[in-house]
Amino acid sequence: MADRLRRASLWQRLALLLFPALLVVTGLELWMTRHDALAAANAAYDRSLLGALKSIDANISTASGGLSVELPYTMFEFFELTASGQVFFRVTTSDGLVELGSADLPAPPDELAMGMPAFYDATYFGEAVRLAAYRRDLDRASAGSNGRSVLIQVGESTRSRQEFTARFVRSAALRDGLVLAMLLVGTTIALAAALRPLSRLAREVQARTPDDLTRIAESDLPADVRPLVAAVNQQMSRTQDLVAQQRQFLDDASHQLRTHLTTLQMQADYARREQDPAQVQLALDALGTEISRATRSTQQLLALGRSDTVAFDATEFDLAALLREVAVDLLPLARAKRIDLGIHSPSPDFVASADRGLMREALGNLVANAIAYTPAEGTITLFAAGDAAGWSLNVEDDGPGLGEEERASLGQRFRRGARAGKGGFGLGLAIARSIAHRHRGELRLEARPGTTGLHAIIWWPRPAAG
Repeated sequence: MADRLRRASLWQRLALLLFPALLVVTGLELWMTRHDALAAANAAYDRSLLGALKSIDANISTASGGLSVELPYTMFEFFELTASGQVFFRVTTSDGLVELGSADLPAPPDELAMGMPAFYDATYFGEAVRLAAYRRDLDRASAGSNGRSVLIQVGESTRSRQEFTARFVRSAALRDGLVLAMLLVGTTIALAAALRPLSRLAREVQARTPDDLTRIAESDLPADVRPLVAAVNQQMSRTQDLVAQQRQFLDDASHQLRTHLTTLQMQADYARREQDPAQVQLALDALGTEISRATRSTQQLLALGRSDTVAFDATEFDLAALLREVAVDLLPLARAKRIDLGIHSPSPDFVASADRGLMREALGNLVANAIAYTPAEGTITLFAAGDAAGWSLNVEDDGPGLGEEERASLGQRFRRGARAGKGGFGLGLAIARSIAHRHRGELRLEARPGTTGLHAIIWWPRPAAG
């Protein structure tokens, strides 16, 4: 049932929840109606019993020395008509020596208070009866009896009140059934009217073309649905930005690769036309250099695309080990330019939480950039830091540095600095920035105070608690 409810539409869910509730409320109202009808019938018929009892009591006399009762036969006949059955009575003294009427009427279940009538139910000759009993003092004892009080009982069959209650309940059931049907029809119409904006919204979304990411209008929607539509619009805006970013990436990447391919084609054509072996060798060397540049560019493009789309897997790892690994991998490049590449190892077991593979890619690009732009016999230092807010990977060099405007603009894809040579593609910092953003962090490019060079920082926050 729970699985079916989860798979049901919103209209079906509301119907499955509201209709049983309406049935329960109607059943409860019918039960309360029966209870009230029975109470009202008992009150009305009990008043008739009490009237008959008082009429008998008013006609009891001991003036003749004995106990005499003048029965109100006219009232009894009327009472029997309203009771739809026989009426029973009993008058007896407290000692039981004088007794009139039906001597075997069931006695009251409890002791009667003097002068206070009481009502109770009993069975008399296999038939359910309702009785009223009343005890009072006599003016004087009757002859042959020492009883100073008299007990008066009047009873009637409960058939009439049961028939009255049944008729009342049937009438109430028909009325409640009609009301329930009207409620169901009204609820169905109300649900259809309330859900019409959702149906219209569904039709509008289904009618959209696959590339239509414009915002959904929120003006004519219910207030409860607007937060959902606002969230969908926000997600569509993010998707639109992502599509625009990917489109720009494809345009830039295709331009970059076309440049390499065009250069390779020109150098190959030059090598085929040249007859001088020395010139052919120079052309082949240029081809090798351009192939290396194209390979490096392709690798960076793949890394940039991977940094945006790869599944994010945050784990705990040792930052010191990451620094040593990147430094060892790029040490041959640094030695080729006689650059002093070193690390300041943090304290042992300096653990951070991030995607280690992505962080290694980002740090490797920062160090490769530093090696590319640091002059020969320069110095590059790697170190890590951390505090209560987050962690950082740092690369410092003593190269020419960057101006304030360049530091603000670099990090965008295919954006290169003014001092960049032919070997740069403007992707290294973009990769590092993209990875930092994946970790909810940032890439900072800062000038080194008191000296030349650049301080590149990848900072990311600690995971939120819970």
